[in-house]
Amino acid sequence: MHSAAPTFLDALAAGSPLVLDGGLSNQLEAAGHDLRDALWSARLLADRPEAIIEAHLAYYEAGAGVAITSGYQATFEGFARRGIDHDRAAYLLALSVELAREAARRAEARSPGRTLWVAASAGPYGAMLADGSEYRGRYGLGVAELERFHRPRLEVLAAARPDVLALETVPDADEGRALARAVRGLGVPAWLSYTVTGDRTRAGQPLDEAFAVAADADEIVAVGVNCCAPEDADRAVALAARITGKPVVVYPNSGEEWDAGARAWRAGSPGAFSAARVTAWRKAGARLVGGCCRVGPDVIADIAAQLN
Repeated sequence: MHSAAPTFLDALAAGSPLVLDGGLSNQLEAAGHDLRDALWSARLLADRPEAIIEAHLAYYEAGAGVAITSGYQATFEGFARRGIDHDRAAYLLALSVELAREAARRAEARSPGRTLWVAASAGPYGAMLADGSEYRGRYGLGVAELERFHRPRLEVLAAARPDVLALETVPDADEGRALARAVRGLGVPAWLSYTVTGDRTRAGQPLDEAFAVAADADEIVAVGVNCCAPEDADRAVALAARITGKPVVVYPNSGEEWDAGARAWRAGSPGAFSAARVTAWRKAGARLVGGCCRVGPDVIADIAAQLN
């Protein structure tokens, strides 16, 4: 008899870190795609799906074991503003999972023996607004209203059978609570990752309070931070592990800073993903490690070399 193929939860429980990919948008921009659009990379789901496959494939081939889909800014409400009806929007949401799965199949075919995973991205309410609200939180909505916003999209994504749901770039503990409720009963594990400044969420709540949201949520199998400065991730990893007792997910930005006036990235501190830093994250409890904005395949290759 053949043993069953390992699941994502099996891989997570095995203890060895899983390498996440880097920024999907910067990889698409590097390939020449213009993402200056309210739908951001989600626009290419309809316009250039093959480009998304190629971007995922670049990260898999760099050593990532997990690709995060292009669904971050894909919502029924956002698509509706572009004249895309509910059924077509649901198709595009499911397509975001299938494109990453196709990239995984191609990468596995090129490197037999690898097992690769797909994380379906679900960004925060503020991502749908496309006005930077995901870096502020406090939308003026209650937990119940936010749960009603997130649940329909998560149902569609879960039905597409990703290996895990990536509830990511969450700026507000209240939205974390809403997401913990919204994933109940979907049958797909999820991670919850906040965007933070210092020891607080972007909305200003203490991180111990924010991480505690996930402590008793069985569907949430990992908790941590993304889309933040690497030094803020340093402080968060050990705290997330201590508060929740769960594996930690960490994928910060490159260390560069966005200059809103000049509309350009400014160089950050060197060593954002140094071997010492990545090793420290691992020792503190990180089991899912990658990068977010401005982190490309070269950095992911370095992380993979450090962790494998």
